[in-house]
Amino acid sequence: MNKFFDKIKRTGSLALTGALLASLCGCGTSGIPSSEGMRLVGSFNVEEEAQYSDESKTEEVLDTFASDDGLCVIGKYPSYYDVTLDYENGTSAEVGAAYAMTILKAVPDYEECFEPYLYENIRDLFSGREINYSALETRIMTLEASIPDKYREEIESFARTIAGDEEGYEENGKLSYIEAITMQMIPDALRPTACSALSIGGSRTASGERITMRNLEWNIGSSAQMTMLHCVTHMNRGDGSITSVAVLGLLDMITAINDDGVMIGILDVGTVNGMPFVYENKKCYTFEIRYALDHFDNARDAAEYLSEESGDFTWCNNLIVTDANDAFCCENATSEVQEAGRAVSVIRTPDSELMEGLEWDTPDTLCIVNSFATRGNQDGFTGIPSDITRFVKYNRWVREIGEFTVADMKGIMSREVVDQYEVVNVHNSGTVHTFIVDYATGNLHVAFTSGSCADDIPEYILVGNYK
Repeated sequence: MNKFFDKIKRTGSLALTGALLASLCGCGTSGIPSSEGMRLVGSFNVEEEAQYSDESKTEEVLDTFASDDGLCVIGKYPSYYDVTLDYENGTSAEVGAAYAMTILKAVPDYEECFEPYLYENIRDLFSGREINYSALETRIMTLEASIPDKYREEIESFARTIAGDEEGYEENGKLSYIEAITMQMIPDALRPTACSALSIGGSRTASGERITMRNLEWNIGSSAQMTMLHCVTHMNRGDGSITSVAVLGLLDMITAINDDGVMIGILDVGTVNGMPFVYENKKCYTFEIRYALDHFDNARDAAEYLSEESGDFTWCNNLIVTDANDAFCCENATSEVQEAGRAVSVIRTPDSELMEGLEWDTPDTLCIVNSFATRGNQDGFTGIPSDITRFVKYNRWVREIGEFTVADMKGIMSREVVDQYEVVNVHNSGTVHTFIVDYATGNLHVAFTSGSCADDIPEYILVGNYK
């Protein structure tokens, strides 16, 4: 691995074929581009340098919709939907039904938008083969049975309400019951995600308090459906509330933080040389994350719980888990992968020893991409330009910035102004949202991608405060 890392350190980036980059998003260019490395270059979209402050703008609500029982309120904003779910005054099943009814009020064409996206993910799962809907339904219902009761009751009630009389898998612009269940388990049952994350400890920030960022990369859909349905969901349970940044209608956890400041985000990790997908006796890790956010008031306990459960997950993954005091990466390997000797589940900290050839120069900071990084664990860097290039770039930029502000964390997404379809960069065309939590203020800043590809210089919106 050392020769590969030496090459990366000399160049700062590798060229990727247009086909590979296009697979991350509907956008892309053909041919084999040449990398401009890590220096600023001209972009097809912008020629200016990003200018940020520690503050983010707020948006004005355009319209508000509520369920008849008041258990769900949806505010429509220019860039996203703001959802409040009231678990203090309703059961999980009642809240699920209220959510579905209110979505249909707020977004009358919601099913027409989401269902094609769901089928794109299903077709990706079968990789061009004929779709075996019976096998798919068995997988979905088996996994759904593993979800803790209160969450399962909620998604089943949501599915019954939004489906009406629709049944079975049929691509007809409507969501049936099984389709509405399936949409809640896309990361667990259908496809993974590609992301990165960075947490800067208080010894390295101007405020003396931690700043954490996660960049979500996802299949946004052939018609950019996911960027039409950005959502910030406030799950209100009194002292046990959660704020989730995801997609309207989804009840699993992709990027979320509870009112104790425990923030968790998902990052996919594959298995070198691949292994068969197993769903029997497995759990949906996105709902185990929700359980952790509901039950733990600190990052250490949440990370330990999720690491202990990791053998029962369907995919290997990285989870960023932070609070005001700590930052962890749960390097989670499934039991099959562990038994095969390909990887282990371990909690990586900023002080953990990294695998041979991998360097990180700044103490009290934690960087995560789509590979395990702890010494002795599965190597997903060698031969994977997107992982090593992003890690090397983060390392250099964090070292150069030195003392971080929120503005610096925003700016790291626009650190290089490049053609985002041709150069392996940190903020790329597949970005769906970038989330920043400032532990000094509790403020939550989000940049939402609009349209089919991310802006070179994203605009951040203040969407709430976890405190």
